[in-house]
Amino acid sequence: MKRRSLLAALLVAPLAPAALVSCKRDTAPAATSSDGGAKATRLRVAVIPKGTTHEFWKAVHAGANKGGVEAGVEVLWKGPLKEDDLKAQIDVVQSFVAQGVAGVVLAPLSDTALRGPVKAAVTAGIPVVVFDSDLRGDDHASFVATDNVAAGRLAADALARSLGGKGRVLVLRYQVGSASTQGREEGFLTAIKEHAGIQVVSDNQYGGATTESAFSTSERLLAAQRAGADGVQGVFTPNESTTFGMLLALRKGGLAGKVKLVGFDASEKLLAALEGGDVEGLVVQDPFKIGYLAVKTMAARLRGQPIEKRIDTGARLVTKATLAEPEVRELVRPDLKKWLSE
Repeated sequence: MKRRSLLAALLVAPLAPAALVSCKRDTAPAATSSDGGAKATRLRVAVIPKGTTHEFWKAVHAGANKGGVEAGVEVLWKGPLKEDDLKAQIDVVQSFVAQGVAGVVLAPLSDTALRGPVKAAVTAGIPVVVFDSDLRGDDHASFVATDNVAAGRLAADALARSLGGKGRVLVLRYQVGSASTQGREEGFLTAIKEHAGIQVVSDNQYGGATTESAFSTSERLLAAQRAGADGVQGVFTPNESTTFGMLLALRKGGLAGKVKLVGFDASEKLLAALEGGDVEGLVVQDPFKIGYLAVKTMAARLRGQPIEKRIDTGARLVTKATLAEPEVRELVRPDLKKWLSE
């Protein structure tokens, strides 16, 4: 009887403090401050880019990390490797929603295919901020990006000036469903028509998501339009991969510098080509600012603060002549190491 009474007492006795601490750690892990002390658990925000290989997305990542540090939220960065892997991006969104993150910050690969996953996130009580490329519908809380139509017009005016207002030009588009590049392409085409002496000889070819596919399409397009026989004087490309792919094709055909190329985005290779005269101009966004403001906007939304429905992060034309300007240097060659190492 004494043994049974002792066993019963042990079963109903309160847990020891060590056991209680263990249970708490499993259900609510505490974040750690820089000096090693514990602090309240931070909100977790998933940041999902279109891809992770282009230099553009590295700058977005750095900006997002800075925004997370300043806003006191934990940034979870994950996206598809290539910018044509729509299924992978949808899977990432659904995975983060299943994990119960506080918010999702998304650069959608398609302006329609991500509507369902975004709606599901919002229905589950997880707000979504869209950045870089717009999404149809109004389920998302805010859109943070360049005014892409205005940026496309900027490129058109720059190319027209470089050609003296006359000549034949072609457009190498990016890929179907990308709202950001579609805006740039349409902005360019609308503005270039205002220059009566310029004729658009091709605007229906797509370079695809990689430099390799853009290079292949560029070669065929330049040959079809007899660029080497003075059939083309200017080219517009709407993003980093199409710009670099076209640059490689122009170089291979001995046309770099002869055919004026105005493209989008900045990488070290494109900036070197700009300095060397193979690229006429680059319309440059501020990817660091885009990532930074997208995360800060989400943090404000999660804390019940007012946010803007649309936030324009700006764009500017960079030429060889303006590369030495301090503002341009900071824009095209930001110091990312600090924010990517944290």
